[in-house]
Amino acid sequence: MHVLVMTVVHHPEDARILHRQIRALVDAGHEVTYAAPFTARGVTPRPWVTGVDLPRAAERRRIAAIWAARRLFKRMRGKVDLVLIHDVELLLAVVGVRNRPPVVWDVHEDTPATLSLKPWLPAFLRPPVRFLARLLEGTAERHLHLLLAESAYAQRFKRQHLVVPNETWVPDHVVPPGDDRVVYLGWLSEARGVHEAVEVARLLRPHRVSVELIGYADPQSRPLLTAAVNEGLLEWRDFMPNDEALKRLDGALAGLSLLHDEPNYRHSMPTKIVEYMAHGIPVITTPSPRAVELVERYRCGTVVPWRDPAAVVQAILHYRDNQEERVHTGGRGYAAARAYHHWPNSARRFVAQLEAWAAGRE
Repeated sequence: MHVLVMTVVHHPEDARILHRQIRALVDAGHEVTYAAPFTARGVTPRPWVTGVDLPRAAERRRIAAIWAARRLFKRMRGKVDLVLIHDVELLLAVVGVRNRPPVVWDVHEDTPATLSLKPWLPAFLRPPVRFLARLLEGTAERHLHLLLAESAYAQRFKRQHLVVPNETWVPDHVVPPGDDRVVYLGWLSEARGVHEAVEVARLLRPHRVSVELIGYADPQSRPLLTAAVNEGLLEWRDFMPNDEALKRLDGALAGLSLLHDEPNYRHSMPTKIVEYMAHGIPVITTPSPRAVELVERYRCGTVVPWRDPAAVVQAILHYRDNQEERVHTGGRGYAAARAYHHWPNSARRFVAQLEAWAAGRE
């Protein structure tokens, strides 16, 4: 099976797209052509895929990327067995094209809810854009195959669709959590707690516990983070490929998830929490419902109030000063991740479903 995978919004090294789904397809013996904004993001394709460069869709500059993806789709439609797209924008690139192979849309997020978090979208445009997003979702369900990253997304659609959760690779062994470094892995923005992370670093300074942030920051957050680095408050590693970034979790004291109470986060599984669990470190999280569910079910961390850096610091120092609890908490998270959130378990269902659609079976 030859699969064309396309994104113009996500980073080409996106963990779900490249390190989970594409890797699963390649490991199963399938050929993958991966079209993504490699040049715009300053990365090169991995040797185990055929890379095709696309423009990046960023903020209000999206039309050129959509048209480039549409031209590529038309050019390759007769050469591939299936197309997998990852952005709602790419629905405009594939819908209406005749004689196309099966097309699968991987639904990563609640797009209409996410639009309320976009600072580049004027407030008066958000209601009509949300309405357009709902129309596109309905069109996609009628004409394409859908995969869902969250079971909670199912309520937005009329039919049932396969859920391929945002799980992670859980290593065979992990090192015990240390006592002098906390980490955050993921996108950095105001809604994801970047201001709180900087204040946590400031409060921890006298306690000799360092804060390490790993992830791409939106344009509004970059000046704040640059100033914090220049002040010596924290380390910010910017974007790192997922396989490299995950290595930075090993031996940390705890992992932070400081999401705000936003509609898009209320029903989403915070992938970073599963990644912290997979590397055997305690989780410190704000009380988004899915995060609370994970932490309480597996007793793998601490829930702190919204926007409360002092409470985060208190939890960090508690784990630092209680080695046995720190190790046991991280160990429970690791055992649960290995048993219930190990990506290969879902990878098999994901690949089998794509094979069936490519062969014309439901």
